[in-house]
Amino acid sequence: MDKVNSTSRLFSLETKVLLIQTDTTVGFLSQDEAKLQAIKERPSTKPFIIVYKSFKALKEAKHRVPSSRKNQIRRSKKTTFIVKNRSFRVASDTLHSKFLTDISWNYSTSANETSKHFVREFCEEKTDIIIEDKNSIYEGQSSKLYKINNIKSVRLR
Repeated sequence: MDKVNSTSRLFSLETKVLLIQTDTTVGFLSQDEAKLQAIKERPSTKPFIIVYKSFKALKEAKHRVPSSRKNQIRRSKKTTFIVKNRSFRVASDTLHSKFLTDISWNYSTSANETSKHFVREFCEEKTDIIIEDKNSIYEGQSSKLYKINNIKSVRLR
């Protein structure tokens, strides 16, 4: 594995699929939704979670959030929210790789075959770039999932 102090020699990360330890579990990240759909063999009608690097990035993306829930979202950790059938998560302190400092959002999905557990060989075959730190990559617990609106918040997972 190469150590990189500068991303200037790298090609565009927006079109690549990354295998990385996210704030919850090991996942595939990319801004190319079609590539993730092909890897997961997922229908195009089923959307992916969008992971923002900060609450500011969420606001800049014009993702509508109920005013009464902004504090809940800003302070949440390891939590995914669904608002009007769009799912998102703010993972400000976990996407700390130097690769991702300039990317404000990514589509995210768990790094496994559909309805199966994490298998490293499968992931290495399907990904373009693997980002791993000293703690390695491990399958952790998935994020909490809430469907929210102005009136109520329902925990789904």
